[in-house]
Amino acid sequence: MARAWYAVHVISGHEKKVSELLRRRADMMSLWQVDVYDIMIPTEKELVTRNGKRGERDRKVFPGYILVQMYLNDDTFKLIKGTSGVTGFVSSGNKPVPLEDYEVKRIVSNLEQSKEAPKIAFIKTDIVRVVEGPFADYTGRIEEVNADREKVKVMISIFGRDTAVELDFAHVQKE
Repeated sequence: MARAWYAVHVISGHEKKVSELLRRRADMMSLWQVDVYDIMIPTEKELVTRNGKRGERDRKVFPGYILVQMYLNDDTFKLIKGTSGVTGFVSSGNKPVPLEDYEVKRIVSNLEQSKEAPKIAFIKTDIVRVVEGPFADYTGRIEEVNADREKVKVMISIFGRDTAVELDFAHVQKE
């Protein structure tokens, strides 16, 4: 059987821990770079604002999954299934299904694009709370996102009427 990428379901939030453990176990069993070649956790950069401070963070594209490039045989199957935190393969019945080449290429190209330009954390219809400025502590719904100017137009209810207010990304936080 040829070398292929497989999607492995893991406990959500433990992707990094499981991938490190899997690599260590493959090393100990002398399978690393023999039958198991690569482990990938697809992530993309995202702009976030916390407590009025802007920053970037890595957001998992497929929470609860890691991608493993390997030859599927009894040893690698037991290695994956026996690793703590792994709940199983993405499979058809009992047989793991490899990802198609075009799927892997699309995932990798999307990851490379996201490294160049971080994804904006806000989208239209998000509910946000104003954390700074004259409208601090008001809550509203995003009507428009202007990524180039790093501004959002938020509909805030003031005196019973919806009012459009343009704010910086740094002045709002997702609810």
